Amino acid sequence: MSESTAHTASGAPAPTRRSRKDWQRALEQISYKGIVNNVPFLLYVAVLVMLYISNSNHAVQVQKELNQQNVILKELRWRHMDIKSKLINAGTEKDILQRGASVGLHPLRLPAYQIIADTTKRNVE
Repeated sequence: MSESTAHTASGAPAPTRRSRKDWQRALEQISYKGIVNNVPFLLYVAVLVMLYISNSNHAVQVQKELNQQNVILKELRWRHMDIKSKLINAGTEKDILQRGASVGLHPLRLPAYQIIADTTKRNVE
């Protein structure tokens, strides 16, 4: 074995320090050459970013429209309940008698009866 290589107690080679070449490799990846080699990936990332922004803007617009529709629905629900309660109250006997009295109708004092026509012939001689 050579003396320049350091070994641990188990006999495996010890990790070496990062040398200047490692920094140069990292710098090459960031440099112009590294960027030019990664143009397709950078375009892919740019398209993904644009899609993400577009999707979030669309989600905000949909949420605003949903909130507006909920306000309209709430108002319509209240209107429906109001009309329904007026209709139920309009069907009570007291209200019907009051509306009929304004037109000139009055409730019967006697119970209703049926008139039946006599269909048998009488012989009057």
